[in-house]
Amino acid sequence: MASLLVSVLRDPGQVTRLSLEEWDLLVRQARRTNLLARLAIVLDEHGRFAAIPEQPRRHLDSVRLLAAKQHRDIRWEVRSIRRALRGTAIPVILLKGAAYVMEGLSAARGRLVSDLDILVPRDDLPDTEQALMIAGWQSSHLDKRDQRYYRKWMHELPPLKHMRRLSVLDVHHTLVPLTSRYHFDATPLFTDARVLEKAATPVDSDLLVLSREDMVIHSAVHLFCDGEFDHGLRDLADLDDLVREFSQTAGFWEALQGRARTLRLGRPVFYAMRYLQRILGTPVPEALRDPRVMGGPNRLIQGVMDFLFMRALEPDHPSCDRSFTALARWVLYVRAHYLRMPLHLLLPHLLGKVLRRDESPLAVAVRNPGE
Repeated sequence: MASLLVSVLRDPGQVTRLSLEEWDLLVRQARRTNLLARLAIVLDEHGRFAAIPEQPRRHLDSVRLLAAKQHRDIRWEVRSIRRALRGTAIPVILLKGAAYVMEGLSAARGRLVSDLDILVPRDDLPDTEQALMIAGWQSSHLDKRDQRYYRKWMHELPPLKHMRRLSVLDVHHTLVPLTSRYHFDATPLFTDARVLEKAATPVDSDLLVLSREDMVIHSAVHLFCDGEFDHGLRDLADLDDLVREFSQTAGFWEALQGRARTLRLGRPVFYAMRYLQRILGTPVPEALRDPRVMGGPNRLIQGVMDFLFMRALEPDHPSCDRSFTALARWVLYVRAHYLRMPLHLLLPHLLGKVLRRDESPLAVAVRNPGE
């Protein structure tokens, strides 16, 4: 059974029939999955906001103000990043929430953003990091093993935090870890990147965003390979907005299918299209939901993945839990680590993290077996 939140996202008109108890549940589900501000805007767009009772409307008004404030902060942070890197001539591609907000995409509606993500060429990472450190960003992971983990195997630098504003910045050089089974050459991402179309100031004029197809692919890979589903439905709603908006351009679906196959990322895109259609009712061409076309799994594995994802993508709220929901999220979390890194690298890394916790007796005994 679909959650109340999913039901309302598919049919906003039904809110006129909700009781106060149902409104209370709807607000709680939406807040837990970071979709409360988006819900408010969707209801407003459908002419239903005036019909909302006063008590839940206060929550919706409040979170809309928060989202608007965050978007102003994002614009400031993006321009600060661009100014910090202006003298380097490094191409900077905005990713995810920052890209949605700066380009004014429908996916930015009510989008709450916890950090900023940018993409730069791997060869430019040292100059990028140095310029950002001069401007006040510092690495938040000081442990040598963590630094090695990020710099040798991951698709990004250790997260950077600004000394004064405490904003968090993730600097990527590709979209998936170097050790991932889905790793690919990131050069085409830069080749096909687009100049920000709605630059508000000259500082923004040389900022880049991914091509429309790559933006959808990145969102799909992030959701279906990372294994974290606290805001899984929010990420699926992002995809819904992206494909509905981009598909208004002729040839988009064919370009998305071709790009996914070229980058060998057909399977996560297949999952994205399958669950968009199943959960949010997104109109998706049959070809992109065909496992034979997109490199999807066989029927048996697909049945297992349906069991897992249809549970994991519900709001992370007790009212949405079904039988084995917790197990489904745990299995997908383990799967994500399996996709991210081969076992001969992953197991020593995880063991090292366990042994470093608080100098436990186990850690001391393993490091000093004679004591």
